[in-house]
Amino acid sequence: MLFIEYPKCSTCKKAKKHLESLGVEFDDRHIVENNPNEKELEEWIAKSGYPIKKFFNTSGMKYRELGLKDKLAEMSDSEKISLLASDGMLVKRPLLIDGERILVGFKEKEWIF
Repeated sequence: MLFIEYPKCSTCKKAKKHLESLGVEFDDRHIVENNPNEKELEEWIAKSGYPIKKFFNTSGMKYRELGLKDKLAEMSDSEKISLLASDGMLVKRPLLIDGERILVGFKEKEWIF
């Protein structure tokens, strides 16, 4: 299981604590130091069944700075994935990759093992 986080993020801290409290073993990955690449994102988006927009950190400063609220609708899927792969701060976190199951963002009720 792969847990992708930004260590300073309070939601990521809650998710990590939740996993640890359940005794779940996982590999930890810093989203800025080791941002998901295009191939990973393509695979995760396909497996998740979520729209690409769900993978964007829409409440982040970088998202707002780039004016993505208005630009995403005009972009192709490959452009969106390239953009996500360009900067870890654009990616919604935490991400949990567990085989075929991909969780984006932390909702305790969904993070059941």
